[in-house]
Amino acid sequence: MSRAFLATGLLGALSLTLVTVPGASAHTPDVRLLGVTTVPNAMPFEGTTVGGLSGIDRDPRTGGYVLVSDDRSQLQPARFYTADIDVSADGLGEVTFTGTHPFTGRDGTPYPADSVDPEELRVDPWRGGYYWSQEGERSATVLSDPSVREATRTGAYVRDLPIPDNERMTETAGPRRNQVLEGLTFAGLGSLVVTALEGPLLQDGPEATPEHGALSRITVQGRRGPVLAQYAYEQEPIFAPPAAGGSANNGVVSILASDQADPTRFLVLERAYVSGAGNRVRIFEIDTSGATNVLSVDSLAEAKKVKPVRKRLVADLADLPLEHVDNVEGMTWGPRLATGERSLLLVSDDNFSAGQVTQVIALAMR
Repeated sequence: MSRAFLATGLLGALSLTLVTVPGASAHTPDVRLLGVTTVPNAMPFEGTTVGGLSGIDRDPRTGGYVLVSDDRSQLQPARFYTADIDVSADGLGEVTFTGTHPFTGRDGTPYPADSVDPEELRVDPWRGGYYWSQEGERSATVLSDPSVREATRTGAYVRDLPIPDNERMTETAGPRRNQVLEGLTFAGLGSLVVTALEGPLLQDGPEATPEHGALSRITVQGRRGPVLAQYAYEQEPIFAPPAAGGSANNGVVSILASDQADPTRFLVLERAYVSGAGNRVRIFEIDTSGATNVLSVDSLAEAKKVKPVRKRLVADLADLPLEHVDNVEGMTWGPRLATGERSLLLVSDDNFSAGQVTQVIALAMR
């Protein structure tokens, strides 16, 4: 099997100056940068083009990592990669790709072009297979529902989980295009599957702007499918206005259980992009306990009494000694460090663009 590796490009030992957001608790954990490395643009690996890495998870069975590509089977079949990543209290070492597999559908063949849009993948803590989310499609000619799918360790289709009715694509309601199931994690020791929408449903109000945030939804369901609850999540306003004629957006791109034994606390990754200003990536810890279950609420924009999840800022990558922050979309816990800190790994999606980079960033958190 062919192997390719990269050396770390930066080591850091600076503590993050933490900022609180409205409604957040004053205490946040210390965060420091361990290191960052960059995967070469359009790197070939086992007949595929490495890129579009929108999700990462650590496999407790091997100590390695699984990374999902958001290639819609346009360059090569929709797929995931396995990799070894050297992380310690001293920094981030090599990132070594060790394998790749295509996802296959019910018929056992790879997905055809533009039929799926993979975004996040998690290792099943019970059985060792994979659960992965994909965004579906909303266009003038196609309405295709998003999904959460179970797959084997070689990518073979097992089954779909049910999704809430409000996440189905209709002409007047449901998710916006490309703002669907970006976040996926296990919780409750693997008994729960938790997903996060990138942006607000059409019926839940407008997208975030520099003047105001937005309300998106987080869904909790049993690992075999029953949808149990939904919670409102308050997204931050966009950090700056775009350049003339440019664009700006903000959204939830990953969710991760803070502790597998706790079914209410999660890390949420918000990624904003502003043309002329770049990316701003922030990590929040949220708590769903006490939040309103909005599963039966048709429209968050019209609801009178909805208590969203509590959130507090954990890290803003703008405060770390990073020369550049790209389109960071994936997040996973790494190994516990010798210092007692927990390592947290992030990965960026380069959109298969020569003007962007695939970064692997390692943080240490107390």
